[in-house]
Amino acid sequence: MLNIRGYSLGPVQTNCYIVSNKDKECLIFDPGEEAAFLMKELRKQNVKPLAILLTHAHFDHIGAVDALREEYDVPLYIHKEEKSWLVDPLKNGSGKYAELPNYSMQPAKDEHLITKEGDMTIGSFTFNVAHTPGHSPGSVSYIFKEDGFAIVGDTLFRGSVGRTDLIGGSMKVLTQSIQEKLLTLPEETILYPGHGEYTTPEQEMNSNPFLNGF
Repeated sequence: MLNIRGYSLGPVQTNCYIVSNKDKECLIFDPGEEAAFLMKELRKQNVKPLAILLTHAHFDHIGAVDALREEYDVPLYIHKEEKSWLVDPLKNGSGKYAELPNYSMQPAKDEHLITKEGDMTIGSFTFNVAHTPGHSPGSVSYIFKEDGFAIVGDTLFRGSVGRTDLIGGSMKVLTQSIQEKLLTLPEETILYPGHGEYTTPEQEMNSNPFLNGF
C-alpha cells in the first residue's frame, strides 16, 4: 500500500504530492515552490526520493525542481511537448508576472521525456501515464490503478476544470481528455488535482457544471 501526502505550496497554493512505499522510497510530483520545506518533510518522513515527475511545466508546478534535483540527484520526468517550457519563462508563464522571478530550469542530462502513454516503472513503483492535454499540450496524469488514485495536475478539479486560455490550451481537447482518460477510471478513484481538494470521477460526473452531458 502506498502512502500519499499533499502540500499546497507557493504563491498560488499548488499541490505537491509525495508518494512513498513501505521501503521508504518516494516519488515527488509537481514541487512548485518551498524547496526547503519539502526537504524538511522528506527528512521527517525518512524517505528517499527516486524521481521528480511533472504533470506539466507551468511555473507554479516547477519552482522547487532545481533545488530538489541538486539535493537528491534524481531524474526529472516531463512530457516531450513541454521540455522547452522549463527554460522559457514566457511558455511556463512566469514571465507574465512582474512580482514573480523568471522560472527557468537549468538544463540537465537526467531529464526523461515522456513520449508515449502506458505503464511506467521507477524502482518498485508501477503506474500508468496518460496524456491529458487541454490545459497545456504536455499535461499528463499519473494513474496508480492498484492503489486507486491518480495525480491529474490542472486537468480536472473538484467542481471545475483547468483553464484553457494559456499557451497551447484548448477546451475541446481538455474535455476530450477528461472524458476519455479520467471519467473512464473506476468511479471511486481518488483524483488528486494541482489545486484544491481531491475528488472522484463519480463526484465530477454528478456535480461538475463544466462536464454536463458527459
